[in-house]
Parts: sequence; C-alpha cells; structure tokens
Amino acid sequence: MAMTDPLGDMLTRIRNGQRAKKDSVVSPSSKLRARVLDVLEREGFIRGYSEESTGNRGQHPGLRIELKYFEGEPAIQHLARVSKPGRRIYSGSSELPVVRNGLGITIVSTPRGVLSDAEARDGNVGGEILAEVF
Repeated sequence: MAMTDPLGDMLTRIRNGQRAKKDSVVSPSSKLRARVLDVLEREGFIRGYSEESTGNRGQHPGLRIELKYFEGEPAIQHLARVSKPGRRIYSGSSELPVVRNGLGITIVSTPRGVLSDAEARDGNVGGEILAEVF
C-alpha cells in the first residue's frame, strides 16, 4: 500500500524513537525529508542525519536521524504535522504563526526552499506550513 504522507511518517518515527529513548531512527530518504532535517539540525532539535543504504538492491537509501537529548529528556517536546495531504495550510510571511512565544519553530516550505519561520520572515517569503516543533 502506498504511503499517503511520507513527511508525517518521518515525524512519527522521530517522535516514537524519542519516546523509546533511541539514539537514532531510520526513515526512507527523499529531498523534502532531508530539507526538513536540515532545518531541525540548524535549529538544534536533532544532532544530525546521514544517508545510509538499506542493503536491498534497487532500494532507495534511508536517512539515519541522530536524536538529541538534554539531561535525559528529548530535545523535541512537541512535533506535529500542520499541513496534511487532505488539508493544506498556507501562510504569508507576515501571518506565520509564532510557536510558544518564539521558543519553538514552524517549518515552512517556500519558493526559496524549506525554512524555519524566522528565516522565512527575514526573507519576506511565505509558503506551506509543514510542521511545528518545540
């Protein structure tokens, strides 16, 4: 069966991995997922990620996501998909939501790439709101 929301699947794998206190999780690779992970790494929510082969010939490589903890607690307290395949949510640069009074971030897909809400405001671009993280 085809996956209808690949980004939502990756976010769920990260959430489940942190609840299980895993060091890292593996998710199938795609450009969008890698760009979202770039934002999470820049903002300090994950330690990093790398591409690794799954071992199956003809299969796409996977992304190994290194999870981050602070004093035993996950660095990501809340990770939620905002724009879903059944209901897309778009926002202009001036209407981008502020998460937890600026303590969290919103991940936005813009014409200039996938950015955090602060980067999108600085670049004066809006787009599809992919997820919110704090």
